Amino acid sequence: MNRYIVCIISLLFLLFYCKTTKKELVETEDKKQANILFIAVDDLRPELNFYGANHIQSPNLDKLAGESLVFNRAYCNIPVCGASRASLMSGARPTRKRFIDAKTKIHEDYPGVVSLPMLLKQNGYQTISNGKIYHSGNDDAEAWNEIYKAPAKWNYALPESQDIRKNTKRGLPFEMAEVHDSVYRDGKLALKVIKDLKKLKQSNQPFFLTMGLSRPHLPFTAPKKYWDMYDSNSIQLPESYVQPESTPKQAFHRYGELRQYENIPKKGHLSDDLAKELIHGYYACVSYIDAQIGLVLDELKRLELEEDTIVILWGDHGWNLGDHKLWCKHVTFETALRTPLLIKVPGKTKGKKTEAITEYIDVYPSLVELVGLEAPDTVEGKSFVPIINGEKPKKEWAVSKFKDAVTFIKGDLFYTEWTKDDGIAYARMLFDHKTDPLELDNLAEKLEFKELVASLSKELHEKWGEDFLPKN
Repeated sequence: MNRYIVCIISLLFLLFYCKTTKKELVETEDKKQANILFIAVDDLRPELNFYGANHIQSPNLDKLAGESLVFNRAYCNIPVCGASRASLMSGARPTRKRFIDAKTKIHEDYPGVVSLPMLLKQNGYQTISNGKIYHSGNDDAEAWNEIYKAPAKWNYALPESQDIRKNTKRGLPFEMAEVHDSVYRDGKLALKVIKDLKKLKQSNQPFFLTMGLSRPHLPFTAPKKYWDMYDSNSIQLPESYVQPESTPKQAFHRYGELRQYENIPKKGHLSDDLAKELIHGYYACVSYIDAQIGLVLDELKRLELEEDTIVILWGDHGWNLGDHKLWCKHVTFETALRTPLLIKVPGKTKGKKTEAITEYIDVYPSLVELVGLEAPDTVEGKSFVPIINGEKPKKEWAVSKFKDAVTFIKGDLFYTEWTKDDGIAYARMLFDHKTDPLELDNLAEKLEFKELVASLSKELHEKWGEDFLPKN
């Protein structure tokens, strides 16, 4: 009798377990994959409050950082917008012949590669490209359900500034105007992203919605109220406003990008007053885009999408604001390579910071892992999801390049060598950030560092990627 009772109880338990498991399975299948809000900011330095600075007013970024995992040591793989964006979106490293400059297009340099938005689209995501995601507005067109980019004329608000822009190469380097935020490009962008959020709220599909902000890229144009947040008399030139003789001449450039704007001298260093005015304009633009990001994040919350949406924010590379008497990017000093990167994953991130060295090619595999997909074999980055989970990172180094310069970042050491297609170094640069965070003392040619340089060079060549040098 007891045997029959045991059998009946076991059968009832099995039926209950199967019913419960089936219910849970149905619930899992019905639950939509996480959405992704992908915020890309052009030329944004990690000169923000949550990185230890305290002079730029960016309350919305500060709030987002307080809900995210903040990467203190994130590095772009190449400090120029088109190439950096193509590298991040493909998860593939730049090489001597791939992902070279601002005009890079992802499929021209890497035919057939499955980009991040394409993989998401293939797996049921609605993908919308808003603003500057790739350098070219129609790049990777098949990966997007929709592409929007505000006309460049909205870089300027004043008619006289727009006229100057029409009749010159780039126009004025800065402008302040008594106008509403939405008169400029990024204000229009914020309104478009908000409109998309309202539309996507009604959909049963997960979304990959992007917000590609054009400021603080030149020209430094923003409503006057953002300029008024800063006292021009308190703005200082950077401590590293010098070009040491020990640094290879190849490390410097003439900041040709800036010189294309009106009223910028065609040669020589800038006057101190002009330099400070540019810094002022940069700060104003950061505060301006911070306000636009705040509008979008507020709408995400109002629509009750916040708990279902991963938010990632990144700058495509760093930017020199007079550091080493340089402006713009296009160098391998840390000021051009180190970038802001933060990710908010609902239920997992709460404002912690990590010192783990992270490369931009790591973004692709991380996002797809977070939404339960697998990255294709062409992706060379390593997922930073273990870091989000409080585990050890999968690697502890990074490699960045620009033209002939290739930089290996490991611990406090920044080692750069300039090579041609043969891979043989013709100039070197080594900084130890423990003792020289401003990168003013090049150790590479000092006899006592000869063995260290040889070791770093060997490791760089091992890790810069199998395809880095052209095949004979």
